[in-house]
Amino acid sequence: MIKTLIIDDEPLAASIVQEFLAGFPQFELVAVCQNGFQGLKAIQEHKPDLIFLDVQMPKITGFEMLELLDEPPAVIFTTAFDEYALQAFDAMAIDYLLKPFSQERFGQAIEKFMGQQGGNEGSIQRLNELAEKRNRLVVRVKNEIKIIPTHEVSFFEAEDDYIAIHTASGKFLKKMTMKSLEEALDPAKFARVHRSYLVNLNEISKIEPYERDNYMVLLRGGDKVPVSKTGYARLRQVLGL
Repeated sequence: MIKTLIIDDEPLAASIVQEFLAGFPQFELVAVCQNGFQGLKAIQEHKPDLIFLDVQMPKITGFEMLELLDEPPAVIFTTAFDEYALQAFDAMAIDYLLKPFSQERFGQAIEKFMGQQGGNEGSIQRLNELAEKRNRLVVRVKNEIKIIPTHEVSFFEAEDDYIAIHTASGKFLKKMTMKSLEEALDPAKFARVHRSYLVNLNEISKIEPYERDNYMVLLRGGDKVPVSKTGYARLRQVLGL
């Protein structure tokens, strides 16, 4: 049996997927969830092979929920917002069903899944490369999920396969590359000042020389961040120095 999960905050939409799925006896529906938090717990508990996932949901979006998973299952997105179609396919989703969809279109998505099982690998990395500029980040803190508005971040620091998010309330880790984070942030608000550092431009209080051809950024909270020669040139440009 192929274990399947539905995550959608609209009961009617979820019931339609459930009804259509009943026509495929090889699929076992293990749970129906109404938001990303419930979905995350159900995925960890049931380890489904396939999820039908809405994009716009209360609390956290479908994309943000996927980012919290180390090994996400195969995904078929179901949503009324076609503006997310490109993002869904960039995330290497199996398929994208635009509501309202027919039983025939649903069947086509199932056929794609049957022919592409395992094709969702790498979706976390691709999700981090979405063109839409982020105004918040979602991280896991032990058994809880924390939403961090980007304006509350002082700076980001690369730590192996993770990014350390430094805020006034503490440091948080998110599995993400510095390159994909830089591409996801608003360049008018954040700048890559060093291979391992991204800073919030609004948090900069002073820039001073530090060793040969290098500088140091002093932040409002008292932190010091190294600035490379290339990073300094970038800062001068964005700050109009």
